[in-house]
Amino acid sequence: MINRVILVVLDSAGVGELCDAECYNDKGTNTIGHILDFEGKDFCLPNLAMLGLYNILERPSPRAVVGCWGKMATKSPAKDTTAGHWEIAGIVLNKPFPTYPNGFPKNLIENFEKLIGTKVIGNKAASGTEIIKELGAEHMKTGFPIVYTSADSVFQIAAHEESFGLERLYKICEIARKMLAGENAVGRVIARPFIGHAGDFVRTVNRKDYSLDPAGVTVLDEIKSAGGAVAGIGKIEDIFNGKGLTSSVHTKGNADGIKNTIAEIAKDFSGNKLIFTNLVDFDMLWGHRRDIDSYAKALKDFDDVLPEILNLLKEDDMLIITADHGCDPACKAHTDHTREYVPLMVYGKSLQKCVNLGLRDTLADVGQTIADIFGLKKLANGTSFKGEIIK
Repeated sequence: MINRVILVVLDSAGVGELCDAECYNDKGTNTIGHILDFEGKDFCLPNLAMLGLYNILERPSPRAVVGCWGKMATKSPAKDTTAGHWEIAGIVLNKPFPTYPNGFPKNLIENFEKLIGTKVIGNKAASGTEIIKELGAEHMKTGFPIVYTSADSVFQIAAHEESFGLERLYKICEIARKMLAGENAVGRVIARPFIGHAGDFVRTVNRKDYSLDPAGVTVLDEIKSAGGAVAGIGKIEDIFNGKGLTSSVHTKGNADGIKNTIAEIAKDFSGNKLIFTNLVDFDMLWGHRRDIDSYAKALKDFDDVLPEILNLLKEDDMLIITADHGCDPACKAHTDHTREYVPLMVYGKSLQKCVNLGLRDTLADVGQTIADIFGLKKLANGTSFKGEIIK
């Protein structure tokens, strides 16, 4: 019997274009596949290979496979963090969150300026690192926060952590979140603090996301309602707006996220428990910046620590490793997320070994499987693969 699930999202670690990728300007994308190609034959992820990663990519595996593997399609018409995580947890969106490729409407920006008592600058789609390079000095001179967006459904506000103030930045993000409702209900408002001076601005780890409440019941809600525990690590609390969680830890990057996940696994528990971790650096630091070498190193760092995680697992534990979307660092068409399949790797000491779970229609199969294993109410979406992995 499985009593605890450790669910780790390698943020943006896609494994190949979806059939509708061309509609998103993402034809030919393959985040992990292209990283392996670029790094060459001497680069290897042996522990992820042991869980089935190379089988997913249809490449010879350097290790004997003991995990169960497959890949999942995003059913929601989106390729963003919120939609991906919500779908993993059981919610499939009928329509995408609103996006603003040409900037936000004039009346919306004017209303925001009125609410926060100051002008803003920017108001366009841009790379987060590039826009602070472009407008950071003006922001420092005027004190006006920088508002920008991307191809995703986000209202991002960048401000200098010291001169503008971190708490003040968080406050105006809370104001934006309340304002952005109805037809302008973006998936996330994101605080993007930075430090430094003109020519040397650097974003800090004090980013904070303000999401919407999930648009339905998730497996997190069902576990909590049944008296189980749900521990969110990383930006999970932000993505689900705190819904369905019994504890949460905000982290400062991948290494901190892995450290806190290991610490949570080591804790004693009773009943059913879900440990839900997001490792954001793959996406935020390396995918969007199209930095193949650093993305590869981050994957290698995770692969190197994976044996420690596996050794901590108890007989009634199940580990699931997946992603929420792609962000192919080899993509030259844009610097945003990419519409890709995501990997599905499942391992447990008491589970079946080396099972091909095939091509799954939706990320919601993960949430449905967890609900099935814990004996919870069936969710609205997804098909359980419990019968394929339980001996």
